Amino acid sequence: MGITYTISRQRLQRMLTLLGVSEKSIQELINELNKEHRHINVVSLAGLLEKIGLKETQTANVLRRIGIDDVTITNIMNALDEEKIKRAYGRLVELELS
Repeated sequence: MGITYTISRQRLQRMLTLLGVSEKSIQELINELNKEHRHINVVSLAGLLEKIGLKETQTANVLRRIGIDDVTITNIMNALDEEKIKRAYGRLVELELS
């Protein structure tokens, strides 16, 4: 089982407001979190933060403020990049030429 991080809705809203995210985008993010019963995989959270307009460095700062260390943040960003590649190119397969 993985590590669980907790952040209050108000603290998250405050962080995003300080980063210049619009109220509409913040509300969209909160609505997505509510759909997941306020529990979400951190890679999915990073994707949602990117979707509402945060740059990778800003997303990393949000994750740091939640308490996630830099090595884990790097792994999260790498996993997010892999998900984007899979979506862009479809399912990857392994081919063997003989």
